[in-house]
Amino acid sequence: MPATVLVLVETINDYLPILEHQGFHLILAPTPTERAAAIARHGGQIDAVLTRGPLGLYADEIAALPKLKIICVIGAGYEMVDLQSAANRGITVTNGAGVNASSVADHAMALLLSLVRDVPRCDAAVRRGEWPKIMRPSLAGKHLGILGLGAVGMAIAKRAANGFDMSVCYHNRQHRSDVPYDYCSTPTELARASDFLIVATPGGLGTKHLINRQVLEALGPKGFLVNIARASVVATADLITALEQRRIAGAALDVFDAEPHVPDALKGLTNVILTPHVAGLSPEATQGTVELVGRNLVAFFTGQPVLTPIELPNSSINAVV
Repeated sequence: MPATVLVLVETINDYLPILEHQGFHLILAPTPTERAAAIARHGGQIDAVLTRGPLGLYADEIAALPKLKIICVIGAGYEMVDLQSAANRGITVTNGAGVNASSVADHAMALLLSLVRDVPRCDAAVRRGEWPKIMRPSLAGKHLGILGLGAVGMAIAKRAANGFDMSVCYHNRQHRSDVPYDYCSTPTELARASDFLIVATPGGLGTKHLINRQVLEALGPKGFLVNIARASVVATADLITALEQRRIAGAALDVFDAEPHVPDALKGLTNVILTPHVAGLSPEATQGTVELVGRNLVAFFTGQPVLTPIELPNSSINAVV
């Protein structure tokens, strides 16, 4: 009997035949209502779940899926997947780290260019019949700071250094000796060294609010912030205050704390560009991500090691209190 996969992701329908051709039976549940109904109706037959970081899979849902053996996460982030519950059940978790790096990096640079060159305001002015001569900074020769130098961060760094003649520095959990970019030991030091700061680190407790008031103060009134990672990395209240008081020049955001809800305070600011969490969406990235999911599922159900496993916490079932 083919394995049954519960698909919670809403953006990959055109590429689901990849999984069907591999013999998997799919149950589609892209909305909260459909998700709850599918788990209630089919929970006893679901072997795998396909989700993404913000959608996650919660402890009560895992408990309602007695046959669940593997959780595959689209993209790099897996912050809303209950890893402890997965570990307690011996459930494998995989992600798609690196597959959509080019798409995310393209979007990060598009946001940076639009923000620094004030493209939305220029566009709106021309549509109103105006012809303003808006003076904005150039990217060439500027210092770009990247928070998180994984696959996405590296793709951004290459575009910035090789395509826009920018100097690149970064902060990472560890110093990397294999890159030509300058390492900064803290996010504050990184912001202080940067004209523009791009957030490209994973979400989760380990990176929560790394960008806070202190870091924004270090970035300064001429500095710009771009976040294509996870909203949790940036303290939103601190960012809004900094933008309102012009303690930084502007921000471009593709991610938000309570998606799809965006704070009205951000919507009302003229020094902000907002996009609806689409950085990782491209035909190329989506196809590659679903193909990786398929390879992980095939490997798992044929007894082979999965390609991109997530390290899980120790099981708490037999933990000594």
